[in-house]
Amino acid sequence: MSKIEVDKVDPQSGTALEIGTSGDTVTVPTGAGLTVVDEVKTNKISPATGVAFTLGDSGDTFTVPSGATITNSGTATGFGGGKINQVITATDVTQRTTTSTSFVTGSNTLSATITPSASDSKIFIIASSSGQNNTASAYSYYTLYRDATNLGDATDGMTVVQQEAGSNNVKFSIALSNLDSPASTSAIVYQLYMRCGSGTAVLNSEGVLGSITVMEVLA
Repeated sequence: MSKIEVDKVDPQSGTALEIGTSGDTVTVPTGAGLTVVDEVKTNKISPATGVAFTLGDSGDTFTVPSGATITNSGTATGFGGGKINQVITATDVTQRTTTSTSFVTGSNTLSATITPSASDSKIFIIASSSGQNNTASAYSYYTLYRDATNLGDATDGMTVVQQEAGSNNVKFSIALSNLDSPASTSAIVYQLYMRCGSGTAVLNSEGVLGSITVMEVLA
């Protein structure tokens, strides 16, 4: 093996310099540094050993210029979490009623389907509407479902409303929220359900707008 000591290497002609031949390996030994003060163009960067690759040092800043795109085909981790990745919303103005004493779908329209991008994402659900019951001193119950799973209490759901004694058809506001951990990357349906203790429970009373919004919160 021979050794060449030189302070600078320039191309023999033009401005292009080639190091080695196809199939060759050019090694920069441990403790040596390779500094490029202009532009590096390559189709792939891989770690020299193992599977971990470090880009830059603490305090460094990497800028993606306007018009450039970073595409992630794997799983992005270590970005701090808490970011809202996607938002799905639905509304309904049709008055819905039930005499069921078990939870039933309040409105197929008040339904939001979301597909989490990662299994450790959380889903934040917000639902609002108006309700009533046509029987004095009667209870109405409202809750949120993930597919077939009640996210509230099995009996009382998330909201329990009792009519005033001696009164009926008293309108009230419904406001529900839940931070769910579905642990899934499959499509999930979130929906508002309702039931009554007696009488008739009402959702979207007199056509007041009801809404449901689901948001994926990245871990």
